[in-house]
Amino acid sequence: MNRRHFLKSASLFTASMTCTTFCAKKPKSAGFPNIVLIYADDLGYGDISCYGATRIETPNIDRLADEGVKFTEAYSTAATCTPSRYSLLTGEYAWRRKGTGIAPGDASLIISTDRLTLPKMLSNAGYRCGVVGKWHLGLGKGKPDWNEKIVPGPAEIGFHYGFLIPATGDRVPCVYVENQEVVGLDSADPIEVSFAEPVGDDPTGVDFREKLKVGADRQHSDTIVNGISRIGYMKGGHAARWVDEDMADVITGKAVNFINENKDIPFFLYFALHDIHVPRVPHPRFVGKTDMGPRGDVIVQADWCVGEILKKLDENGLAENTIVIFSSDNGPVLNDGYKDQAVERVGDHKPGGPLRGGKYSSFEAGTRMPFILRWPERVEPGESAALVSQVDLLASFAAMTGQQLPLTEAPDSMDILTALTGEFDKGRDHLVQEAPGVFLSLRMNQWKYIEPSEGAPYNATKDIETGREKQPQLYDVVQDVGETNNLAKQNPEIVKKAQQLLDKLRKTGDRLL
Repeated sequence: MNRRHFLKSASLFTASMTCTTFCAKKPKSAGFPNIVLIYADDLGYGDISCYGATRIETPNIDRLADEGVKFTEAYSTAATCTPSRYSLLTGEYAWRRKGTGIAPGDASLIISTDRLTLPKMLSNAGYRCGVVGKWHLGLGKGKPDWNEKIVPGPAEIGFHYGFLIPATGDRVPCVYVENQEVVGLDSADPIEVSFAEPVGDDPTGVDFREKLKVGADRQHSDTIVNGISRIGYMKGGHAARWVDEDMADVITGKAVNFINENKDIPFFLYFALHDIHVPRVPHPRFVGKTDMGPRGDVIVQADWCVGEILKKLDENGLAENTIVIFSSDNGPVLNDGYKDQAVERVGDHKPGGPLRGGKYSSFEAGTRMPFILRWPERVEPGESAALVSQVDLLASFAAMTGQQLPLTEAPDSMDILTALTGEFDKGRDHLVQEAPGVFLSLRMNQWKYIEPSEGAPYNATKDIETGREKQPQLYDVVQDVGETNNLAKQNPEIVKKAQQLLDKLRKTGDRLL
């Protein structure tokens, strides 16, 4: 790539820095770029037009790609949402910690409040940090009491503002939480939540299927909220319950308000979209925008959310010195519990593009993500094949703001700032990928190694290849991006090297190798 250098000199961001480790005194923040991280949910590598989709138009995401760096080999750390989000915010692979699988709706906060996080690090550099949208990292200590202040939560790990979908749209409680309190809660109608047994007398999807506007499998057939049955039972909180069709509007409004309120200081906005996670219920103005039913329509809705953020940055004159990153937490899935015609209407659209697998899978479509970074003031547009991981944002932004990470914090986060900004084409030489059940794979240069494991190679319920085989798998994913030719038998030394590196990484953090 032909690019101008990201840094004119090493002192551009660090001249005013006097604090080289995480200390109480905050360094000056003049000149630091704003950071907006837009994190889609279950969006596949092939789901947007700038990555090859032909039956869906995503002009706002495409604009980011046209004006920034589009990465072709960028990864989340896991093929499901909670562990990817954990790694993103902590700089640590989630499989190192117990309790970081897919969190139930009443999970406690799974990020320890005494550890360094991405928002804590940026706060130390003078940033105002906000999180808006899907959280799914647990709240409170023990089972949350939704009728009181809910602590700990985002504030205790570094965010100054939070407006949350507490877990996922398909799980109770179906309410928003803003700065530790349920929004619009009537104290005379307290909330009770259970994932073990029914509570209250609200109808369920099992007993009142005629009340459903979206059919669901048994897992998603508990309490009905807004005509949609969910995972788990919920009593009370009727005035506070969300309307799914309005969700994108609500969270996008909160995100642009955060930009407006913090436009005069450096800010970090983590904007976690709900789309395109189930239940897929687009606002009426997006219904029918594609010929693929609700799943296609909510991709268009997600693109609208991106466009509103870009519009607000333009209106406030912030676009030039704002880093905007767009990515997704894990790969795509069509059938994930609701009968919304995603399978029947997908046609020749390939959610994973040329990649094999999807959400829940060890194959590439589970963790290789769309990833775009735009920063007009410093970064030339282009495309990059650098190997990058979302776990590296913490260390990379620490380097950008002149901060040195203690070796005990963010153990797997590497400073790949020059790769992220397109200055150099080389990023990492390896990274770890996780599938549910803590099944690990290793990307090492052009090689993809999947450890031998027990388990079904195909998940019939989700219609996805899991990647689990009793024999080792090795693919050259540069030449064979679809992972069709297992080369393990022909390359025993590479298999041995990959397994040894994976074993070593299990014992120590990436930065301590």
